[in-house]
Amino acid sequence: MARYKHIDTSPRLIAVDLQRQRLPGTIEHARNHQIDLSRLDTNYKNDITGATAYPPAMLLKIILFAYSQGIISSRNIESPCREHIIFIALSGDTSPHFTTIANFIGTLGDEIAQIFAQVLFICDQQGLIGHEMFAIDGVKLPGSASKAKSGTQAEFIARAAKLEAEAKKMVARHRKEDTKLEPAPDAKAAKRIERLTRDAKQMRDWLAANPVERRGAKGAIIKSNLTDNESAEMATSKGVIQGYCGVAAVDAKHQIIVEAQTHGTGSEQALLNPMVEAITPLLIKAENSEQGKQPREGEPAAKPTLITADAGYHSEANLAALAAMNITALIADNGM
Repeated sequence: MARYKHIDTSPRLIAVDLQRQRLPGTIEHARNHQIDLSRLDTNYKNDITGATAYPPAMLLKIILFAYSQGIISSRNIESPCREHIIFIALSGDTSPHFTTIANFIGTLGDEIAQIFAQVLFICDQQGLIGHEMFAIDGVKLPGSASKAKSGTQAEFIARAAKLEAEAKKMVARHRKEDTKLEPAPDAKAAKRIERLTRDAKQMRDWLAANPVERRGAKGAIIKSNLTDNESAEMATSKGVIQGYCGVAAVDAKHQIIVEAQTHGTGSEQALLNPMVEAITPLLIKAENSEQGKQPREGEPAAKPTLITADAGYHSEANLAALAAMNITALIADNGM
């Protein structure tokens, strides 16, 4: 009978060189050398007083590595910073709390977007972006908002009136019971009155702060949401969700995402032009390839970049806009 060495995976203390855990050629090695957030130093005012802060570059390194592993929650990123050797190596064994990670993402979104642009520039310089074809597609993502909190201005006004009427009815009943010299209603009823009044006030306050209806590209009213007014109701194969439509443009050569956006609309047709406009600097347009500069000796003539998209992005208006910009595109027809 074959005998094998015992493989022991139980916890132990091992001396580890953290720098050697970032192997050349890996995602974590590239992240560690590409990211420079020194421009964010001006956001910190603790040079004389106050506690020391986690370096922004370190936080972004562990966040981007977490994204590459499918981890997108601040709470879920905190745990591997204590337990996973690659996260420990990227964070310098500092274990930032999940609230620190969440605050970093919540307050520095615009600055981080500039870093993504730098990463794309590096990818382009390394020849990883082919500029021959970009595929545009999207997915509908649930947001942290309830469908029950969605509606038009008229629906919100009607709901607020209904809540206020219900609260008044319960107060009147309360007063009527008090005249009978019997024990007052229990705490449960009092809490319900308080909740109805609070919900009605919240709706009235929201209406005062948002007096204009949201409208789509064709002028149709889009339901607003009290919790997250940038999100929208969207029909999916699993039913209606309250969330966003995430759309990305991907280069065909190495499947590098060159642009990603989220929109609070379920209509993909309205998202094509914003995506094309965002990636325009990367496009080789038809007019440039035909009338522009000549290729170097031995190089093939540059062909116009091809944009592809599925039937969800097809409309006469989109086709006309692409033609006006001299952009070559293949978009599936709705009738196929």
